[in-house]
Amino acid sequence: MELASKYNPADVEGKWYQYWLDNKLFSSKPDGREPYTIVIPPPNVTGVLHMGHMLNNTIQDILVRRARMTGKNACWVPGTDHASIATEAKVVNKLAQEGIKKTDLTRDEFLKHAWAWTDEHGGIILKQLRKLGASCDWDRTAFTMDETRSKSVIRVFVDLYNKGLIYRGVRMVNWDPKALTALSDEEVIYKEEHSKLYYLRYKVEGDSEGRYAVVATTRPETIMGDTAMCINPNDPKNQWLKGKKVIVPLVNRVIPVIEDDYVDIEFGTGCLKVTPAHDVNDYMLGEKHNLQSIDIFNDNGTISEAAGLYVGMDRFEVRKQIEKDLEEAGLMEKVEAYTNKVGFSERTNVPIEPKLSMQWFLKMQHFADMALPPVMNDELKFYPAKYKNTYRNWLENIKDWCISRQLWWGHRIPAYYLPQGGYVVAETPEEALKLAQEKTGNAALTISDLRQDEDCLDTWFSSWLWPISLFNGILDPDNEEINYYYPTSDLVTGPDIIFFWVARMIMAGYEYKHDMPFRNVYFTGIVRDKIGRKMSKSLGNSPDPLELIDKYGADGVRMGMMLSAPAGNDILFDDALCEQGRNFNNKIWNAFRLVKGWNVADIEQPEYARIATEWFKAMLTKTTLEVTDLFGKYRLSEALMAVYKLFWDEFSSWYLEMVKPAYGQPIDRTTYEQTLKFFEALLMQLHPFMPFITEELWQHIYDRQPGESIMTQQLDKAEGFNEALVNDFEKVKEVIGGIRTIRLQKNIAQKETLALEVVGTNPVSAFNSILTKMGNLSDIHTVEAKAEGAAAFMVGTTEYAVPLGNLINVEEELKKLEADLKYQEGFLQSVLKKLGNEKFVSKAPANVIEMERKKQADAETKIAALKESIAALKK
Repeated sequence: MELASKYNPADVEGKWYQYWLDNKLFSSKPDGREPYTIVIPPPNVTGVLHMGHMLNNTIQDILVRRARMTGKNACWVPGTDHASIATEAKVVNKLAQEGIKKTDLTRDEFLKHAWAWTDEHGGIILKQLRKLGASCDWDRTAFTMDETRSKSVIRVFVDLYNKGLIYRGVRMVNWDPKALTALSDEEVIYKEEHSKLYYLRYKVEGDSEGRYAVVATTRPETIMGDTAMCINPNDPKNQWLKGKKVIVPLVNRVIPVIEDDYVDIEFGTGCLKVTPAHDVNDYMLGEKHNLQSIDIFNDNGTISEAAGLYVGMDRFEVRKQIEKDLEEAGLMEKVEAYTNKVGFSERTNVPIEPKLSMQWFLKMQHFADMALPPVMNDELKFYPAKYKNTYRNWLENIKDWCISRQLWWGHRIPAYYLPQGGYVVAETPEEALKLAQEKTGNAALTISDLRQDEDCLDTWFSSWLWPISLFNGILDPDNEEINYYYPTSDLVTGPDIIFFWVARMIMAGYEYKHDMPFRNVYFTGIVRDKIGRKMSKSLGNSPDPLELIDKYGADGVRMGMMLSAPAGNDILFDDALCEQGRNFNNKIWNAFRLVKGWNVADIEQPEYARIATEWFKAMLTKTTLEVTDLFGKYRLSEALMAVYKLFWDEFSSWYLEMVKPAYGQPIDRTTYEQTLKFFEALLMQLHPFMPFITEELWQHIYDRQPGESIMTQQLDKAEGFNEALVNDFEKVKEVIGGIRTIRLQKNIAQKETLALEVVGTNPVSAFNSILTKMGNLSDIHTVEAKAEGAAAFMVGTTEYAVPLGNLINVEEELKKLEADLKYQEGFLQSVLKKLGNEKFVSKAPANVIEMERKKQADAETKIAALKESIAALKK
């Protein structure tokens, strides 16, 4: 096969991905090798690839490919998440465009539409991951609502209920008025808002002087739910209100003044309006003081009949209107600008409403107690470790998890209500009927007498089982696969779901397998644009990953991502990084074409080539050891950079130049074969980062058997390397650099041979053959003193000189040196003038004066050197 003159990713990537699939190179079955397992953070089933997915899956693929090449049985399990809120919202929108309301459909009719939507859009993202090169075992693809995963979720619910860890009750929850469902605390994002603080006048009932108490609130629209006013009993300014009753403005409801230490004396006026139905702290006050609770909101955030005023209006419209109405009624003391934190739904981005609601909860303290120690003791490691504190803080302040959602798309809660009240919890309707008959003593009950709970479970209640349920470890807890693949090896995820998912998987792991679900968690950073903004559709600053792949190739994009992606730090993404990745692909391609273009002959290996191969072998081993160490520390960007530098700087710029035969001459077979081996070793080190180009070139190095692939080759286990050789060679590079600088400065063509003088002893004499070739030298000899007019340079403590003889035009060189001398003398005068100015010296900061003195010293040194060079040329 001939290699194209230019690298075109489109010719290579699809071809090799299909080859890997056809030869089942991603598939894994339990065997005698050490397993290496990763479970994919399941993307939303109806989602499409974005830059965060690109980063996350590139990192997973690097780890998986590297594990395969170190002899492990690598298994990367893909799958998708049903994403209750997001998917239901998309289906509702689609139906609305067809003129259908969700409320017009039965549950079963709606679910038919949801499954149709999932079948149409689901899996798009997994197909897109193939373009990236993701080496997942696609035969294992799972979905959180497929049969195995669904049965697992229901079994766990029933088990936890029977253990007394799941309960049902009316509690204050975070309500999403757009998605019409409860949310857990973790699904609320607090944002700073510039709002207003309203000071409302509450008249005191029966007060002959017409006095009133003033309440400061950010939510005047909730006054219709006020059932008390609260003061701190220790507040001197509000003592006069003790035992009184006040009248709620506009509503005219008479409410008691209660006393509680909870009230902050310093906030506002020290008087607090209490709406037990609409604030979690007010709810606790209501429970404590036995207050009435009036829910003034409908589920969609409009005002309910119970409010008596503004019925049917949206909560934020009411806020505008009530401000005007209170002003007109003389019941508004004042309004101030105020900055406060407001909770928004993580899913729909609308402000949440605290709401009293009957929901299902999971007791979390039991799980927190199990999940905290392994992470804090580093049995289960976080990279970077800074996230341990975030994790600990959440677990030490854990609240019960509201696991029910008022949605139809999801796992329906397996609770069945009895005709006379009460309920039973069971995995199937048949089991529920049996339990119901036992509970009621009524053998005549039928399934149609039972009513299953309408709610479904929080999506995270299925994904917390992911590392277990993917291997069927809930339904068949002792099967071969769960015993082999669990605990999994690495989890790669974003720190934004450390509570939603990471912590909960750890909890489920200890509850159901008595072991951690993974040994290491690698937290990626957030992908931002080059000026630091988070990428989003609304800002229009997020590139389409597939377009990037089309433009730069998957290897170029993967490399661009990884060059800027240290663990846990945000990635400032710039297309220029992908450009750098593409350029590197071209460099590898061109280097390979160069080597393959050489004529090979059975001739003796030259000395310079023997030394070059010895040196590069040491460099390769040194970098291999470094890369192994960096992978062990999950410093993948640094590992890539180490291999990148090895290829670009050491292999291409030095090694290939050293062994390259003269124009029209052959290369000796020994060096050629060694060079191919080096190339193969470099491709193998690069393969986890750049799978496509490395496969293409690996297949071209030698004739391969059908089904063979670079991805299943084993990386060499590197041991010690010749450190002295590596260190000596750095000096050789400096000498060659010195010779090249002289050629450049003196305008001497590369084809002109030079002599090299070494003053004293030559510390790199063993490398003279390399110096001769790379410097195009006729002769290297030691001298006691350099020749007159020779150009010299230092490497360490040794002076090297190149006698210039007839190689330069003395007249032109003198002109150049004298012009430079004139410039330097003028520059020195300007510096001395500044330093001679008393005003400047007395007023300028010390560091500025220091800088000027340094300029003076530098100029004086240059002038002395130039004068010496001019004198030498004039002799």
